[in-house]
Amino acid sequence: MRAAGVTEFGGPEALHIVDVEPEPLGPGEVRLRVQAAAVSPTDTHARSGAYAGRDPVKTPPWVPGMDVAGVVTELGEGVGHLAVGDLAMGIVVPFGPYGAYREDKVLPGDSVVRAPAGATVVEASTLPMNGLTARLSLDLMGLRPGEVLAVTGAAGAYGGYVVQLAKAGGFTVVADASEADEELVRGLGADVVVRRGDDVAERIREHVPEGVHGLADGSVQDEVVLAAVRDGGAVATVRGYRGNGERGLRFFPTMVRKVATDRAALDRLRQQAEEGALTLRVARTFPAEQAAEAHRVLEAGGVRGRLVLTF
Repeated sequence: MRAAGVTEFGGPEALHIVDVEPEPLGPGEVRLRVQAAAVSPTDTHARSGAYAGRDPVKTPPWVPGMDVAGVVTELGEGVGHLAVGDLAMGIVVPFGPYGAYREDKVLPGDSVVRAPAGATVVEASTLPMNGLTARLSLDLMGLRPGEVLAVTGAAGAYGGYVVQLAKAGGFTVVADASEADEELVRGLGADVVVRRGDDVAERIREHVPEGVHGLADGSVQDEVVLAAVRDGGAVATVRGYRGNGERGLRFFPTMVRKVATDRAALDRLRQQAEEGALTLRVARTFPAEQAAEAHRVLEAGGVRGRLVLTF
């Protein structure tokens, strides 16, 4: 069975087609014939070996990827929310050869739901990981409708979903953007858009002098942007940053693996995509054989929407 993976960690050129064994199907599990797997920064870190120390599999190949979409081909005992032949999407917790970049994938049933009606398989693959991460960030911060949320990296996949989910939840959103991305971020629903950069906290305070109630730091600015948040406010981070102890700020590192089997949350994202509250943004597709090029493009920066490998 084909997969895109590495036998030695390294740069994008380390990715190539490898042969992997089929996964057995157990009770409560779902088998997908994978047709699309979205590419994320987490995948590039995995490819380079950043997570090798915590991977229980110590021998190659290693296959990255956290998002899949495809056709259900087999159901384990006890799975009743899907049927063989359904177009479905799922979130993958990758390890060893069991990431998303493979043409056949077995997942816990609670990590898979039907794809949004009307969405292509490529579009569906862009939702699970970033959508669940955005949802978890908002849930952890616990803001109330009417409160003000700042979002950095708002033009990115995670940031864009945070903006849209926050607006659906009744929050006021202040987001950052480059000049080129301002129209995009406004289109996602941001109430106020400020120019991105090292002084973004100051720019946010110009619009919210008392400071925002919460911050979703999608661009990983960490302490640079904390001044935008009022004393005691909430901060969701995406690379494990736990703060510097200042002003009673509450920090919530957002680890999507913790909600990888939250089927209700994933299915609600499906519904919101169907309702038009969430926009599934595809930047470009690559055949799986060109996974290395997809990683090169992502690491070069400036991608708006998701890059997707197709099988």
